[in-house]
Amino acid sequence: MPTAIDASALPSHVKSASIDKSSIRSSLPRLTPRRKPPAQNPLPVPVTPPLPPPSDSSTYVYHEPTRRILTSRDHEVFQATSTYNLILSFVFSLSEAAADKRISSIDLEDVPDVIQRISSMLSSVEETLPRCPPADQGGSRFGNPAFRDFLDTISFQSPSWHSILGVSPSAASEVSTYLHNSFGNRTRIDYGSGHELNFLIWLLCLNRLSLLPPSTFPAITLFIFPRYIQLMRKIQSTYYLEPAGSHGVWGLDDYHFLPFLFGASQLLHHPYIRPLSIHNDLVLEEEGDEYMYLSMVRETMASKSVKGLKWTQPMLDDISGAKNWEKVEQGMRRMFVKEVLGKLPVMQHFLFGSLVPAAEGMSREEEVGVRPEAEEKEGGQVMVEEGGVRHVHRDDAWGDCCGIKIPSTVAAAQEAKKKGEGEGFRRIPFD
Repeated sequence: MPTAIDASALPSHVKSASIDKSSIRSSLPRLTPRRKPPAQNPLPVPVTPPLPPPSDSSTYVYHEPTRRILTSRDHEVFQATSTYNLILSFVFSLSEAAADKRISSIDLEDVPDVIQRISSMLSSVEETLPRCPPADQGGSRFGNPAFRDFLDTISFQSPSWHSILGVSPSAASEVSTYLHNSFGNRTRIDYGSGHELNFLIWLLCLNRLSLLPPSTFPAITLFIFPRYIQLMRKIQSTYYLEPAGSHGVWGLDDYHFLPFLFGASQLLHHPYIRPLSIHNDLVLEEEGDEYMYLSMVRETMASKSVKGLKWTQPMLDDISGAKNWEKVEQGMRRMFVKEVLGKLPVMQHFLFGSLVPAAEGMSREEEVGVRPEAEEKEGGQVMVEEGGVRHVHRDDAWGDCCGIKIPSTVAAAQEAKKKGEGEGFRRIPFD
């Protein structure tokens, strides 16, 4: 049987070792899990600049809008101008006008006459579609050339529409240019965020002419703009408009961005719809007609060949993890500033006139030796500088900054329906 050891009988070096071991144990720092500090976005949330009142219309010298952002320097100059702040103010003011409101909150019997006239004009544009049917392309999913006939018809009717809106003939030649460009590019048969922005600039021109005062902003955002998006979906599916650029600038939708900004504002303080609710098919079905954000997610998912935002729209999937809609709305503001107004490949197509003027010192098309965009061959000829590399868009190729021509998923879905392939998995061939 083992006996107890007398500690006093142990050698001194053994006793000290035992004491040292105990003291070391007590001196060790307590292990605690490290908490990772929350990530800070280096880009501050853009604020809404004050919207200046319209100037006296007699001070304007109307002319056809042209491109003035032809170099990276022009782009930098533009971002420091009053026109830049005017665009920010108008877009963000429209977004704020939709805060916490459903689309059905607009009483259509009580909207101003100018809103009704704009709605009737969009209906007239939609009625033009059957008169310009798409050409048979043998199953091709690239842009349909009948789109050019559609735009020509729109241009022919445009003067009478603007006259009904109260735009003078001298101003109509300038204002109508933005409307024509809001449906897509006639040469490339594509559509993207720049064309969507043209529709907002068209509305901004009407605001500068005192036709759309701030009191009309809720009706613009919740009635006119959704009507425009609905119309564009029909145009995109009819003529297979190609996404303008193949890099997926947003990762949100092949064509549109602003419905996500306005839609996030609608949902800012919703009592039960959360960012994660976009994964709930029942929420999308029941609330999609009332909220633009949900409607866009629903439309995007319907056009994809693989179910699940994780695979088709990973950015939308990531955004759904936000704590609340305020975070989403702030992110959309940042994205508009950085990825729309801050991207040269988008803004090099922006048009400046007298109502939305360029600043002194910005290049002119004739000075740098390029033709107006409407006269250019496919691809354009604008010198751009992206990532420190300067190149010219050639007639027979596409610059890396703007992507390559690709067919849209909308076109693939439409062709699948024609072949009776239903709603199952659809492969998207790149023909």
